[in-house]
Amino acid sequence: MLTNIKALVVVMLLLTAIAGSQSSSGVGPEYTGDGQLKVPENYREWIYLTSGFDMSYSPGAQGADHHMFDNVFVNPESYKAFLETGTWPDKTMLVLEVRGAEGKGSINQKGNYQGTDRMGLEVHVKDEKRFPGKWAFFGFDDAKTAKMVPLEASCYSCHAAHAAVDTTFVQFYPTLLPIAKSKGTLSEAYKKESGGSKGSGTI
Repeated sequence: MLTNIKALVVVMLLLTAIAGSQSSSGVGPEYTGDGQLKVPENYREWIYLTSGFDMSYSPGAQGADHHMFDNVFVNPESYKAFLETGTWPDKTMLVLEVRGAEGKGSINQKGNYQGTDRMGLEVHVKDEKRFPGKWAFFGFDDAKTAKMVPLEASCYSCHAAHAAVDTTFVQFYPTLLPIAKSKGTLSEAYKKESGGSKGSGTI
């Protein structure tokens, strides 16, 4: 009898650990009944890919009256798949977090560091059965759910025309670009322009 109880306790502990691992890493995108994406609350526990500073799409963009950082995270399952294949699997979620840059503060007298307030949040989701182009963008800011950014938005055509891998800007992810090169998954469009154009980056 005691052996059976011990075995049951072990099984329950294993199930609890698995559930905790899934809640930490994420189990794919979640949607509301009307098709809005739920914000991945735990994205900062995901894999960190890169940070950009004052990056912009427009070649003639003028500097704003403040500086900005953007940080990119990806769900762990998709990151592991990319390491093996050089491209993104279905249900990939890339999160772009925007924070203001701070100057002098505490002992810092030069350079910039990230502020505590989040100033924007976007998610790029690959869900092949749900979206016509396999991928979709969602802008959250402070909301818990978000509607899909319309397909007419320029972000779709820009990513299709300039992204290094599967409509994502892997060219700005320093640890993943070499993997894409070694796996031969770089897009033809990116290979054509990578010699001179620096482009601009996000997710």
